[in-house]
Amino acid sequence: MIKEKRIKKIQDYVNEHQSASLDELVEVFDVSKNTIRRDVQELVDRGDLKKVYGGVSVIHKKLESFQDRQIRNQKQKVFISEKASSFVEDGDFIFIDSGTTTIEMFDFLKEKNLTIFTNSIDFIVRALPFENLNVISVGGMLDRKTNSFVNPRNMELFKDYNIKKAFMASTGISLVNGVTNASPLESELKKTIVNRSSEVYLLIDHDKFDKYGLMTYCSLNEIDFLITDQLPDDTYQEYVKNNQIQLVIAD
Repeated sequence: MIKEKRIKKIQDYVNEHQSASLDELVEVFDVSKNTIRRDVQELVDRGDLKKVYGGVSVIHKKLESFQDRQIRNQKQKVFISEKASSFVEDGDFIFIDSGTTTIEMFDFLKEKNLTIFTNSIDFIVRALPFENLNVISVGGMLDRKTNSFVNPRNMELFKDYNIKKAFMASTGISLVNGVTNASPLESELKKTIVNRSSEVYLLIDHDKFDKYGLMTYCSLNEIDFLITDQLPDDTYQEYVKNNQIQLVIAD
């Protein structure tokens, strides 16, 4: 097996099982212990896994503040949000997720006549002067890490709404763990929105591939459009093709 392909499979295996011993990896991948040690060390050096006694385990990353995340890959986020906004038409009923990429859609939508369901405080505040934007908020508890409202007990609010297009954010995606989120408080809302929407658009920059947060809110094959700034590797290209997901590259 080619080294890079083997390393990717090792990472996927550990992600799926949360941890693995070196002896276990030797048996699963049928290579020498020295080879496994080198492969694992490369994953550790890249920050994808961490060493534990006798093996390796996944890294559970805490959610950074909204402000810190907003700065990272800012230019790419604007490109992605502009491309995503091109799918929105006057009169649409849409959901805008809380996130540092989805919030960038505002400047490209503010002149349209739309009904927008959102839990994003930033989007609500920006929309105040624009009477052409009919904004519906979930309300509930303030989550300062995500600048959003969360109300896990009020999912009944959605039963009468037919959301045409949902524009979703994510902490990271992987073929094993699907579309993930670092905030447990938001996950139930995200699951409900994906289930209630005719079309689901996922907006992520290239840094989010093969990363994952604490909670999975949907499988990758539940997404209709994957909008990112760089062409992902062949594994993802094959996956989206086989699952009828439209891959959109914003550049």
